[in-house]
Amino acid sequence: MSNRKFSRKDFLNIVWGAAGTLAAAELSFIGLRFLSPRATDGEFGGVFNLGPYDGFPPGSVTPVETGRFYLVRLEDGGFLAVYRRCTHLGCAVPFDPAVGQFICPCHGSEFTMEGDVLNAPAPRPLDLFQLSINEAGEIVVDTSISIERDQPSPEHIVSA
Repeated sequence: MSNRKFSRKDFLNIVWGAAGTLAAAELSFIGLRFLSPRATDGEFGGVFNLGPYDGFPPGSVTPVETGRFYLVRLEDGGFLAVYRRCTHLGCAVPFDPAVGQFICPCHGSEFTMEGDVLNAPAPRPLDLFQLSINEAGEIVVDTSISIERDQPSPEHIVSA
């Protein structure tokens, strides 16, 4: 063991080093928190509770403007939350009830009610959002989680 004394200068160096490290850590945390996205329920990037599933008739397409998606209830009763962004160049794709399809006004891509490609240039089906039906029978859509599909699949359809 060394008989070296712990000087006042050594003590102050340790204290100032610890205080500086703590300050840098706090500023990093605050900076990351400021830059991270904040989505609340009912806003895009958050969770939407759309109410009881029986409020949506089979064969219906309901736009949810603030969520940027359509709630599609298929004829067999299944549900999909279809993202309204075209997979070609990201245009907003409206639903045309006269023909029962999503039609991109920019480049002419056409999609079925399920979001499957009928007419190119879209390279793949419309994306979906995670959808579930809670214990109270209400439809809940999480727009922070998108599902990118290469092909349509029945596994994405949520049944009531």
